[in-house]
Amino acid sequence: MTSAGTTATAEGVTGGGRRSSSAAAAIREGRLRWLPLLPALLYVVLVTQVPFLLTIYYSLFNWNLLRPGAPTFAGAQNYATVVQDPSIRTALLNTVVLTLLAVGISVVLGVAIALLLNKDIFGKGALRTLMIGPFLVMPVAAALIWKDTLLNPIFGLVGYLVSPIGLGRVDWVGQFPMATIITIEVWRWTPFMMLIALAGLQSQNLEVLEAAGVDGATSLQSLRYITLPFIRPFVELGALLGSLFIVQTFDSIFMTTQGGPGEATTNLPFLLYLVAFQGFDIGKASAIGVVAVILTMIVATLALRTLFTIFHVEARR
Repeated sequence: MTSAGTTATAEGVTGGGRRSSSAAAAIREGRLRWLPLLPALLYVVLVTQVPFLLTIYYSLFNWNLLRPGAPTFAGAQNYATVVQDPSIRTALLNTVVLTLLAVGISVVLGVAIALLLNKDIFGKGALRTLMIGPFLVMPVAAALIWKDTLLNPIFGLVGYLVSPIGLGRVDWVGQFPMATIITIEVWRWTPFMMLIALAGLQSQNLEVLEAAGVDGATSLQSLRYITLPFIRPFVELGALLGSLFIVQTFDSIFMTTQGGPGEATTNLPFLLYLVAFQGFDIGKASAIGVVAVILTMIVATLALRTLFTIFHVEARR
């Protein structure tokens, strides 16, 4: 009995030692896998996280470059100013309006064009290439094209086309500034939404549509009850990714309206530019930047969750 007990104890110790050694080996292997990623991780931390921490630090001080003297600690005063400042509320409202309208219109147009290009039509490849074009144009160049080539009240193409109905001399940028910015962003982001929706449409099982047709479903019914629910996750992903970028719109506003007239097109990124590079108020600008980053992180989190949902749905198929 004693010999058997001693043997069992020895085997248990040996098994425990093997388990501990295998766990240690797994930990070492995991560290070795992370080792090649360390340079990229350090680069990301240095480029993104360190500046963000410095921004938070600066937001806690009263620091205006136009005033002599060292920065003074202000605590949460800059954030209180951001909450109470009517210019901040106007910029936030303009940001929400611009993002919602630009994303909403882009999604509707993108899905409609994707449905058209998903059919067997003549020149489908050429049409796809032409539709992607606006998304490849630099934002500054796109803004200048719309401001000077299309919407100029004297020699703009839009004025020439609508001159027969008496609208040839309309200053579109000056009279409809927010509509102009929304139009530019819709022109730029509709191709992106089209690509996302087209990717969803091309991954759809055609046998389901054929079965629905055999059962007597019309094209409109198949679109409403089969196709649109199927591509819904893709459309949501496109909308969230578009929101993530459109909420940071700066180039179009800077090149066309300069935030005006008044504050009609001033959003959070452009207000941050005005406070930091024209008012030289580093503390207040840093507080605005922190608020803008928090809002962007919320949208990014929603986008990532939607992306993971799509991956899980695709994995189950």
